[in-house]
Amino acid sequence: MFKRALTGIVLVTLLFTLSTSVEAARKVKDQSDTIDDFKKIEVVEPFFGTAHAYAVFAKIGKGGLGIGGAHGKGQVYVGGKVVGFTSMSDISIGLQAGGQSYAQVIFFENAASLEDFTSGNFEFKASASAVAVQASAEASAGTEGAGSSASGTKTGDKSATGAEYHEGIAVFTMAKGGLMYAATIAGQKYTYDKIEDKK
Repeated sequence: MFKRALTGIVLVTLLFTLSTSVEAARKVKDQSDTIDDFKKIEVVEPFFGTAHAYAVFAKIGKGGLGIGGAHGKGQVYVGGKVVGFTSMSDISIGLQAGGQSYAQVIFFENAASLEDFTSGNFEFKASASAVAVQASAEASAGTEGAGSSASGTKTGDKSATGAEYHEGIAVFTMAKGGLMYAATIAGQKYTYDKIEDKK
């Protein structure tokens, strides 16, 4: 059992290392569909207009059996323009099965919070949480830990949903298909690669 667990950790670590080594070769992708999905949600939309910057992950895949992992690639926007690429990786050990795919957006309140994210290997603290949102006419939102079937509060009530900045950062997650999904973001690690201006 230990040998299998160790093998899994090595494979996930290798995958993360390889993904970051080719970061510079990435090309800007059209993330407008994901951005539009989040903008349709009342509690999220204002952040796009007031945030200093934001990072968009169209798809983060999470799954595993015994050893779980999550990985996704995103783009960082300042003033509506892509300024760099980011990758997220997370490894967890424990009872788990199946998989989940979700979108995620991270808002940076100011230049300082963006710099903290882009200056090196950024990792969310154990106290970090995301707001799970659902894209529908009766959209609801709940803080991390609420199940997809849990009754959420109406998106207009920011204080109830936790939709506010914490240490300059606000995070929202949405399962593929527009459903609510409360992703655990504590321990998620991020790398960043700036797009160099062409001269």
